[in-house]
Amino acid sequence: MTPPIIGLIGLVALLLLIAVRVPVAIAMGVVGCVGGYILNGWFSLGFVLGSQPFVTTSSYSLSVIPLFVMMGAFASRAGLSGDLYRSLQSMIGHWRGGLASATIGACAIFGSVCGSSLATAATMSRVAVPEMTRIGYDRRLTSGALAAGGTLGILIPPSIIMVIYALLTEQSIGRMFLAGLIPGLLAAALYMLAAYTVVRLRPSLAPNVPRAPFSDMLKALYRMSPILLLFGVVMGGIYIGVFSPTEAAGVGAFGAIVLAAARGKLGWRVTREALLETASTTGMLFLILVGTSVLQFFIETSTLPMVIVGWITSLGLSPTGVLVLILLVYLLLGCFLDSLSMMLITLPIVFPLITSLGIDPIWFGILVVSVVEIGLITPPLGMNLFVIASSVEDLRFETVAAGAVPFLVADLVRLALLVAIPALTLGLPAYLM
Repeated sequence: MTPPIIGLIGLVALLLLIAVRVPVAIAMGVVGCVGGYILNGWFSLGFVLGSQPFVTTSSYSLSVIPLFVMMGAFASRAGLSGDLYRSLQSMIGHWRGGLASATIGACAIFGSVCGSSLATAATMSRVAVPEMTRIGYDRRLTSGALAAGGTLGILIPPSIIMVIYALLTEQSIGRMFLAGLIPGLLAAALYMLAAYTVVRLRPSLAPNVPRAPFSDMLKALYRMSPILLLFGVVMGGIYIGVFSPTEAAGVGAFGAIVLAAARGKLGWRVTREALLETASTTGMLFLILVGTSVLQFFIETSTLPMVIVGWITSLGLSPTGVLVLILLVYLLLGCFLDSLSMMLITLPIVFPLITSLGIDPIWFGILVVSVVEIGLITPPLGMNLFVIASSVEDLRFETVAAGAVPFLVADLVRLALLVAIPALTLGLPAYLM
């Protein structure tokens, strides 16, 4: 049996293990160890197992992960989500489908300091659903807007998935963050447009809401200022050269703690919960990275990436055609795999192909994050759909999935725009850096 065939069998085995609920890190580690032993023997596998965990986790650049996770943990407990939603409700709640747009906008802003789609969706559901239900919004529109808005947590920087992509592919974290800014804002705008269009076509889904007084709008801006200031300090500090992304993460974590203290939320219980969440999330991510490094050793020595590169090259497709083909595969995988697993499993195979075609790795990274984000609201295994369904009492998964359809259409439009107009992604990094 040839090494590429063994590599392909290993990938199939990996997908099967994930399908039967084996943790992703364990599944990648097991497949990497078994495949590495078959191809290279005990000596090479022992060397990899003895060195890769340390090499993978000892990088100074990885310290950005627990710091950004900590920033999100304290921000979510500082009560910022409620203020964001009520502020945007005062400002745009009178639009057609305005509360759905307010939910999406609040998710976008909160996600910019949280960095996690699942945490954003779960947190905002506790704030937005009661108010939208009280006013009379249809549950499909409510849950669909929440599920879609929650995905913005990984697209609008700072984003943990962007950090992991940058580290695995040796790209600049600062460039990744800057490249994701316009696509993230475009996603939020298209989601709002989708909500507006749905309500225009079916007015019964959302009742009219009276315009708030101008004084309430001014108060709303004041309530939003702390989280906007935190985002501005973190992102602005990177791009004017005051501090590195790792230092920015430290500043952001400290700022979130200060905000929680200023709002009277920084008790012993909150601190303990936030630190435990930081430790458990960071440990999970680091374990996945270790499993990825072992799997990558197996995949690379199987020469499967080289075979795939040769096969796709023989098709005679243009670089854009190859890129579209890869994105279609990602969209299909997004129906069955969670976002992080999908990216980590495929990058060892796909990235060599991308670099061989001369495709900009920053542009490709944002496209990958975009299709990974789409997978979060794609049935049957879209994680945000499950989070919303489990967070709201008596809400069926089918209802959330149906509500997400208009926002999936908006996602596909955005993906097409990002492929057709690379400047939407690469323009800001080229201009500012």
